[in-house]
Amino acid sequence: MLNQFKEMIPKPVRALGKGAAVILGGVVTLNLVSSATMGALRAASEAKRKSLSEPCRVCRGKGFYICNLCKGNSTIEWSPLYDPVAINPCLCPTCDGNRVQRCLNCLGKGYD
Repeated sequence: MLNQFKEMIPKPVRALGKGAAVILGGVVTLNLVSSATMGALRAASEAKRKSLSEPCRVCRGKGFYICNLCKGNSTIEWSPLYDPVAINPCLCPTCDGNRVQRCLNCLGKGYD
């Protein structure tokens, strides 16, 4: 059955298809190798930067600290209008209820 389809396609078109497949395969392979190489280089440079730098002074090298908005309670008191009668507890929008937030000084890396 495959031979029937081969006979229907002219030889120059088949040759062009094979060439395109080889080029496309090479491009895909090159892209995969390139992205893997970039990932390895990025990891190596990040490790070197971490070994040479000091811990972050704000989070003391942890990368996180107690949420400034909810003070670690995971909820805030919120009212849609200024109405002290109707105050609703809501999930903290800064930490999403995790009680900690990523350090803004070191972006969560733990070092400057």
